[in-house]
Amino acid sequence: MSAGRVSMLVTVVVVMLFGSAGVASAGPELSRSVVPTAAAPVVRSQAAAVAYAKEHADAAPPRTNDFRCRPSAAHPRPILLLHGTDSSAYSDFGEIAPMLARRGFCVFAINYGGRPSTTSFGTEDVRRSGRQVAAFIPRVLAATGASALDIIGYSQGATIGRYVIADLGAAPRVRRWIGLASPTYGSIFYGLSPLARVPGLVAAVGPDPVSTALVQQVEGSDFISRLNRGGDTVTGVDYTTIGSRYDEVIQPYTNIALRSRGARNILISDRCAADMVGHFGMPYDRYAQQLLVNVVDPAHPVRPLCRSVPLGSGIAEVVIGAHS
Repeated sequence: MSAGRVSMLVTVVVVMLFGSAGVASAGPELSRSVVPTAAAPVVRSQAAAVAYAKEHADAAPPRTNDFRCRPSAAHPRPILLLHGTDSSAYSDFGEIAPMLARRGFCVFAINYGGRPSTTSFGTEDVRRSGRQVAAFIPRVLAATGASALDIIGYSQGATIGRYVIADLGAAPRVRRWIGLASPTYGSIFYGLSPLARVPGLVAAVGPDPVSTALVQQVEGSDFISRLNRGGDTVTGVDYTTIGSRYDEVIQPYTNIALRSRGARNILISDRCAADMVGHFGMPYDRYAQQLLVNVVDPAHPVRPLCRSVPLGSGIAEVVIGAHS
């Protein structure tokens, strides 16, 4: 990769991570969660989902949060979708959710870790976000009559899911965890991560560009270190990561993988070299979606169709959508 392309990519990452929405972080007491319920259209790209969500704050991923849904014998566990940083359930799962519902799953989603004055979520203290998600799980199980559920988390949502399982007592209620672009061991953010640990620097920069949740996902952060202490999985839960070696956010990309015995780690490029999807495009990448289907519904597998996805696809559109 040329020096110019590296510079451009670093710039994009900095813009997306440190200034995408101007979300201030004023402590966990302001963190809020919402179960979205408003009907919204199926979307085929992250950019389209972000644009729609900005104008429709209560948009729910299509065919989610139907508390009348009853799991079938073929799909006895509901699925809980957990979105990423500075995002929402609709932005990240506007296509995956209805795809899973069409296959017969009861699908649920929650917007967590938001500030009262914003429409974006996943910016506040991840421990508070975890408690919000943990409180939602019994509600899903009570409504559906299921004894356990599966979690699909994208980006920060994957980490929140692991935290709920490992530290907040949800392990007996979760059968399967799937992480899309999971920041399992955090990210160095192209060498910028040490800046987050310089005493007083984040405060000096100001709360708007740097969210609490972002700092907590830096490689070596106290939260990430504590979460992975003694192993990164919990006995009794099936773990799978689906990641990309071209991830623009999680650097090095090897930090996506779980390291405990029995965990399954899938790199898209190992199975489809032509697909160079990165972090932001992952939830809307067709190959990634088909891999996801085969993990969550192994009794009804599909044959993933490998197609070309150029490096950097969709990044510009997401940046434009976030700042429009």
